Formats: sequence, C-alpha cells, structure tokens
Amino acid sequence: MKELYETITQALVTDGYVVIENALDTDLAKELLNFAINKTNYKQAGISIDSKLDQNKRKDKIHWLYEDNSIQSKFLEFSKSLQTYLNKELYLGLSYYESHFALYDNGDFYEKHLDAFKNSKNRVVTTVFYLNDDWKKEDGGELIIYDKYDKYLTKVTPKLNTLVVFMSEEFPHEVLKSNKKRYSIAGWFRVDKKEL
Repeated sequence: MKELYETITQALVTDGYVVIENALDTDLAKELLNFAINKTNYKQAGISIDSKLDQNKRKDKIHWLYEDNSIQSKFLEFSKSLQTYLNKELYLGLSYYESHFALYDNGDFYEKHLDAFKNSKNRVVTTVFYLNDDWKKEDGGELIIYDKYDKYLTKVTPKLNTLVVFMSEEFPHEVLKSNKKRYSIAGWFRVDKKEL
C-alpha cells in the first residue's frame, strides 16, 4: 500500500490528479460491486451545499458508506490510511473522509462541476473508485477531467478497480451519459468539522 500512497501523493504534487488502474485488491473491488448491486435504498443525488435536486444537471443516485464491519469498512480503512499518509506528507490537515456509492442508470449523467462548494473551504481531495466489470467503450459513462482553465485533460473509463484522485478545488469534471448501469464510490477528504 505504501507504494500506492506514494504514487498518489507525488501525482497530487506534480499534476494535481492521478488515474490508477488495478489500484486495490480485485476481490475487494468485486465485493464492493456486489454490495452496491444489492443495495435497494439509493436516493436521488442533489447538487450544491443544500443538496438541491436538479435532474437537468445530475441524474445519478447515491447510498452513503458507513463503518459496519463489512466490505464498506474495508474500503474506509484504505481511505483512512491514505488520509493519514497525505496529512503526513503534504500537511493538508484533512479531518475526515465521506463517501457514497453512486449508481448511474441507463441515460444518467452528471454535468461539468467542481466538488468543492463555492465560497466554502471543505472538500480538498476527491477520490473516485470504479466498480464496473467488463465495461466496453459503447457503454459510455466516462469521467472527463478538465484543468482550472477548462482545458480537457483526460477521459477515464469507469472500469473495475480503477482509482482516480484529484484536488477538489482545481479540476472541473463531468460524467458522460451512461448506456447501462454504472457503479462507483465517490469520496472526499475534508478539512471542516464532521457533522454528527
């Protein structure tokens, strides 16, 4: 794991983002996919700090991750270790990590946006972990990342065990229309105080 943390840290310093295929244990990714598929209580995702619903901008559904001594906890354990490493190496002052499963049904998308809320210092580092086995080009649902000047940087296929990490305030991004069910875990390392 240390090598993975070093790769992420160095990329955040030099480029501000990184895309890593085969990032974690493949069995963990598959177990997370099975967990996500079997969840039935996804809620329509909102936009902005007040979670306002707007299906013209965002159509995915979410289910928040919690410590539960199951597969969710295994993923959150990785996140906690990464948080510790980033704080030690980059002095980011990250206070906690929040994350949710994201389900994109056929036709769902998320228009270009920043993960850090306007006029609010909160989300500092974004993570996206993809859970889709056997994803093909025609399935769509790619993540497009832009730089702070709105220049295209890269397109990420949402295939199983691919991890994307980037600085939340610096990289606008969008999810193109998905042509079949698409699963991921989106998360944010934050510096504000966690609400209980």
